[in-house]
Amino acid sequence: MTSIEQAREVIRWCRQLAKLSEDRNATTRRFLSKPMRDVHTALAAWMARSGMTVRVDAMGNIRGVLPRRREDTKDAPPRFYIGSHLDTVPNAGAFDGVLGVVMAVALVEILGEKRFPFAIEVVGFSDEEGVRFGAPFLGSRALAGTFDNVLLDRADQSGRTLRDAIRNFGLEPDRIPDAKAASNALGYLEFHIEQGPVLENLNLPLAVVDVISGQSRAELAFGGSAAHAGTTPMKLRRDALACAAAWITEVEREALTTPGLVATVGRIDVEPGAGNVVPGRAVVSLDVRHPADPTRQAAVERLTRAAEEIATRRGLTMTCEPRLDQPSVSMDASIAAMLERAVEQAGAPAHRMSSGAGHDAMVVGASMPAGMLFLRCEGGVSHHPAENVREDDVAVALEAGLKFLDELALGARG
Repeated sequence: MTSIEQAREVIRWCRQLAKLSEDRNATTRRFLSKPMRDVHTALAAWMARSGMTVRVDAMGNIRGVLPRRREDTKDAPPRFYIGSHLDTVPNAGAFDGVLGVVMAVALVEILGEKRFPFAIEVVGFSDEEGVRFGAPFLGSRALAGTFDNVLLDRADQSGRTLRDAIRNFGLEPDRIPDAKAASNALGYLEFHIEQGPVLENLNLPLAVVDVISGQSRAELAFGGSAAHAGTTPMKLRRDALACAAAWITEVEREALTTPGLVATVGRIDVEPGAGNVVPGRAVVSLDVRHPADPTRQAAVERLTRAAEEIATRRGLTMTCEPRLDQPSVSMDASIAAMLERAVEQAGAPAHRMSSGAGHDAMVVGASMPAGMLFLRCEGGVSHHPAENVREDDVAVALEAGLKFLDELALGARG
């Protein structure tokens, strides 16, 4: 099979798995839903045909292990992990997360009888998006050994707890600690679509991720006075929405003038929310991301002060409630360097970039060396049915993956 044919097969698998969905006309696959079981069934058969021993751990991660070479007879051989997530957001595309799992299985299949001085474990994480229980990275937290049992009591919209969902799937929550990765893990690699337009604008197929940006999230509430829209003079108004709007322009200005910073106000809730009433209260979200934590934190401080100053100047109140402070996570320097060499050997330019989105690699990276390889996605579109990748990009990524494993094997022998 040629490299383009292999890439075409990867894309076909992704599109077939996208049909395994909770929604008839869209791809929605939440943690431990019936479509997740259907995905497991399909992948398990492919993994087994490719020479892997397959199991599903207590968090619902599907895991296939390709053994090391027969002549290497040490007990507890070192293990290298390759994976991504199988769950989706509502109305998703066919490639976010799933591409990384399918590419991992395809790499093992391409290897055929070839073996390395380490075992390869392919992992399809059960939850990265956090859609069902509002807590992301459940699958990778279990692998990293950082899962908090408090989350087992969290309930979904139907009132079913995480503990019950695990049991209903035929798994035992008390066995979650057994999902932890091997103590002699060599590392983790994740293939993932970029989910943005940078690579397409640079006309590059791949990028090596050097850092996953830190995130700050907060909720700001501006309090004014609701009033009649027709009888209240403009100079006497305490308009909460107008105050919020003035601050939102500051958010945009801060991001435009700080290199590498992205800042978003994605939600506004207005009270009382009538067209003929001056808004008395406006609650807005804030999402700030940057590869360098000090830069991100300083931007959040400046934006909080700006909100206070604008509210005070307009005679309103302002409160800010932090929701998230996620530090940035650097990918392993040695793995990143090997990925760069592998990309070049596969015939593509070696480009490095940061990731503005969170990924399983940032969680797994707490317990072992981790690396990521981004693939260009058409139009930068993600979390949408229009998500798409190019066959030639997938072909180059597969070739780079094989080159990477060869170099990793040389190091493992040494």
